[in-house]
Amino acid sequence: MLSASKQAISVAFITLGCAKNEVDTLDMTKRLQNAGHRVVDDVEAADIVVVNTCAFIQSATEESLDAIFEAADLPRVSAGQAALVVAGCMPARYGSDLELELSEARAFVPCSREDDIVEVVESLGISPLDSQVDNDFPTEGSTFAYVKISDGCNRWCSYCTIPLIRGRYHSFAYEEIRESVIERITEGAREICLIAQDTGKWGTDFEEPLALAWLVEKLAQEFSDTWFRIMYLQPEGITDELLSVIARFDNVCSYIDMPLQHVDPEILSNMNRSGSREEFEACFSRIFAAVPDMTLRTTLIAGYPGETEEQFEALCDFVESSPFSYVGVFAYSREEGTRAYDLPNQIEEDEKAHRAQTLRDLADAVCSARVADRVGSRQRVLIEGVEDDGQLYGRCQCQAPEVDGVTFVSEGRVGGFVDVEIIDTLMYEMEGE
Repeated sequence: MLSASKQAISVAFITLGCAKNEVDTLDMTKRLQNAGHRVVDDVEAADIVVVNTCAFIQSATEESLDAIFEAADLPRVSAGQAALVVAGCMPARYGSDLELELSEARAFVPCSREDDIVEVVESLGISPLDSQVDNDFPTEGSTFAYVKISDGCNRWCSYCTIPLIRGRYHSFAYEEIRESVIERITEGAREICLIAQDTGKWGTDFEEPLALAWLVEKLAQEFSDTWFRIMYLQPEGITDELLSVIARFDNVCSYIDMPLQHVDPEILSNMNRSGSREEFEACFSRIFAAVPDMTLRTTLIAGYPGETEEQFEALCDFVESSPFSYVGVFAYSREEGTRAYDLPNQIEEDEKAHRAQTLRDLADAVCSARVADRVGSRQRVLIEGVEDDGQLYGRCQCQAPEVDGVTFVSEGRVGGFVDVEIIDTLMYEMEGE
């Protein structure tokens, strides 16, 4: 807490990028609040504005820069009465180069220094605005929450900047994860999404190795009224033990997000990844044999350097015949510092965009038909909110937060569960009664 000689500083966060950044912002929020400072929504009235950036691909970096410049133009920031802090992936990736280019920022906090956010904020010498209204950052009420179980990555996929930004893979201790789960449940979460760059590797780097299946089982047993969802699980992390846990516990969502990126063995090898269509299809068979009602999501990259028309067509054919209900598609982004940046046969931007849109359109057609197959099924819905017209909506276990659509229902209460029959669908949205 603050000493008697210190005043509380108000801090507003602008968070960009993936759910992992949202977790980082929440962690920084807790540290500031525990130190006696105030985290607020109103960026114009805040003493310090922290832009928690994403720099995974060029478009994300550009979006982060736009947010930084908008924050720099806020009246109090531009007048020097408030300070701008740039945190997260951009300082981690670009280091001192960023500090030379962005004179608008008073401090830079890379991912590895986010635990020091209190010291950074207190070192800026900002005089708090006495007229600040009480507008504390809301940490309660959301029906779902993300909990990181590890950070960093050891894969070094040829297109990916994550190891440059987040460093080597390191699992978080079970006790730390459990404490985060308890905090999120106390704040109102009914679903916990376990996330990491590579969730399947959790525990393998401990002195006495543990497995993701062990972690999920422990959490599912203790918090039996809470849903648990596993995100970002590589195919090799889908073990028989993990599938057994998913099958045995009703509160572990029958849902796997497995980013495959491509299906052609040559492309995958060039990406420094493994797999093939045959291997992936064998994995699907094993999954559905253990958990027949499993829902699968994946992400794919179109236009990787050297991708031929035949390899792209094979990727399209794979999407058309594979059992995925949701497919995220990205055009390959050429990122400095990655091995793929210098590969020959780079594909023109227009062609990459065309292939990505073609694949996206195909995935929408195929996946929306699979969603429509749920009509007549019984589903449990976690109710999340109410639209302006009074319509209740929520999500089934087959719908991950923020990416897979929602299910509209006629009755229930926010934060509660209701059992419904699916009577209609529209693209990825469902209707239950």
